[in-house]
Amino acid sequence: MVRALTVAATACLVAACVSEEKAPAFDRAAFGDTHEITGFEALPEDVLGLWRSEGYGWIFDITPDGMTQYQVTQSFCFETPEAARGLTDTLALDYRYYRTAPGGDALILQLLPDDTEIFNTRIDALPGACTDVSPERATPSAVFDYFAELVAENYAFFEVRDIDWQARVAAARGEVSDDMTDAALFDVIAGMIDGFSDSHTKLIAPMGEGLRRQQDGLGETLSFIRGEGRETEWLIGIFTALQEEILDAGSQHVANDRILWGTIGDGRVGYIQILQMGGFSGVDIGDPTFREAEFAVFDEVMDAALTAMADSEFVILDLSNNRGGYDAISRRLASRFTGQAFEAYATEVPGTGVPPRERVIAPADHIRYTRPVKLLTSDVTVSGGEIATVALRQLPNVTHYGATTRGSFSTVLSKPLPNGWVAELSNERFLAPDGVLYEETGITPDVALEVFPLDDPIGGHRRAVEALLAPGEPAE
Repeated sequence: MVRALTVAATACLVAACVSEEKAPAFDRAAFGDTHEITGFEALPEDVLGLWRSEGYGWIFDITPDGMTQYQVTQSFCFETPEAARGLTDTLALDYRYYRTAPGGDALILQLLPDDTEIFNTRIDALPGACTDVSPERATPSAVFDYFAELVAENYAFFEVRDIDWQARVAAARGEVSDDMTDAALFDVIAGMIDGFSDSHTKLIAPMGEGLRRQQDGLGETLSFIRGEGRETEWLIGIFTALQEEILDAGSQHVANDRILWGTIGDGRVGYIQILQMGGFSGVDIGDPTFREAEFAVFDEVMDAALTAMADSEFVILDLSNNRGGYDAISRRLASRFTGQAFEAYATEVPGTGVPPRERVIAPADHIRYTRPVKLLTSDVTVSGGEIATVALRQLPNVTHYGATTRGSFSTVLSKPLPNGWVAELSNERFLAPDGVLYEETGITPDVALEVFPLDDPIGGHRRAVEALLAPGEPAE
């Protein structure tokens, strides 16, 4: 049952305290091989049972009949509402991959192979609140209190983004009553995350015939373009200018319109622009074939592009309009531009007791390009685009040009609210190999170039690409 915060829980929230019980330290090497769940009735005994995640706020009940997921904070517990699953891609996926540790008391779950690892410890019984389905669990007061506690326990960047969450909760609490409308409740909760400057922190709610959404942190360029209502016109203009004025004949706009590639100057320079790290195949993310379908299309496109660019002096890799996506594609992209394995970045979820996960990228088994690469970014570049940028900057053949990226890296943590709405949070820290955290600040290029001036964002992009074509280092 979702219930009002207890006095003790409220005091903890205001003080931003955490449990004194220290989370266990996990050794990844102790876990066995990854297995796919193809049928719950065939799972071994050491996978069945109740599991509480370290971080993330979940309990999993795995039985021969299936898996039930509960949303849990210090004071709340409820089964994931089915209605919330259609509101965001990450809730459309089920946990289908697992690894076990000796002794049967620890379990790793993953949505996809090599995806985020959810470390879990075995528990003996569900908290009593998890089995109570009374209507009080979805009152406006309960939804507000759960959201307040959810963010307090899971958001990773209060200090980095200078957010006083306790003050925001206290200021909003008096606006909540159980007779308020959904629209009024949305306004209150949305106001609590307004100004987070984090595009991975959102509130999504079915309202009337459509959805209401609260999200900021879109950066100057995208906020301006969307405010003008001309994002589609802008994108079409950029691609038209490239294909008609810069690229050689025969350029390819492929992969569900996510990738544009071609050569420039009769093949002297290669050019690849990637709008999104995924969505190439058209296969739904909830489909079991999604991962391999995405890889297949991406590999086919990159093989064709890099084969055509084999004799080019350098390649322009344009991530200036990249909106993120699937981290595995970001790593797969970086693997195309190296001849040896390299440390790309590390990830961690603070307070879990799980050590950082170091990400090492090996050279691709497919066509690779190891000559000079000019990487172009802007303040639109975000999430998976920034992850690719951090990785590529570790390579000696890559030079970074353009404008500072948006500064929003974390894999999105999607958390249903008890009334069927969904909150999304940043709970994961991405660290460069030197330990630098680029959250909020973004990644500053080696060579600054204006990419999307607000008075001419299409022409500005064309001029930035032209500057990269000139001999020597382009000036800002």
